[in-house]
Amino acid sequence: MSRNGSGTYTLPAGNPVVTGTTIASTWANNTLSDIATALTGSLASDGQTPMTGNLDANSNKIVNLATPTLTADAVTKAYADALVGGSGTGSFTTLTVTGTTTLATSLTGVLKGTSGVVAVATAGTEYVAPATTTNFTAQQYFGNVALTDGATIAWAANTAQVATFTFVSNNRTMGAPTGLVNGAYYGLAVIQNAGSNTLTWNAVFKWAGGTAPTLSTGASAKDYFVFRSDGTNLYEQGRSLGVA
Repeated sequence: MSRNGSGTYTLPAGNPVVTGTTIASTWANNTLSDIATALTGSLASDGQTPMTGNLDANSNKIVNLATPTLTADAVTKAYADALVGGSGTGSFTTLTVTGTTTLATSLTGVLKGTSGVVAVATAGTEYVAPATTTNFTAQQYFGNVALTDGATIAWAANTAQVATFTFVSNNRTMGAPTGLVNGAYYGLAVIQNAGSNTLTWNAVFKWAGGTAPTLSTGASAKDYFVFRSDGTNLYEQGRSLGVA
């Protein structure tokens, strides 16, 4: 019989023989044939026999592997370590990491990926960093934010550095903006609806000559203001009134 499914081979009936047993062709050939079948179903050491099922190593190691050359070849720990460490001859086509990954070597700076290689990016060239001169090669801007109409207009300057207020009805008061930063510039557009609305400014707005401007009164008239802040107040740096 062949192996019993648990890897155990048992000689066929009549074996082992006892002293004085007469060799008969039927008995001997049956035994040899059974052994031949078991050997054929075993794994040949010279690699001739292909696997027909999973190989259970039972927590044992596969040792002395050759360096892999084909995509289906098994790899050694040394080969895998060199590949992950960047000194191997192969490369990852796609590396997907899920969960938490702990790196043996501490990394500093901002990382970039170029042609599958991870490296440290250069501040000012490949990313914007504080205290680093940066040459911008594309347009940079603050997107306009529309302020909500109300009796007192709220302006969160930290999220609306460039803002527009459009009258819906009646005269309004511009409240003290929040989130101001010392040295930052802010832009505000004021747009009339049907016209003739007035805007009362909070005391944090400081005007050239000490007097707040008179808004344009025409229907849909647009007035633009630029301010510089000291973190508390907004100092007028420029105005364009009645822009058509």
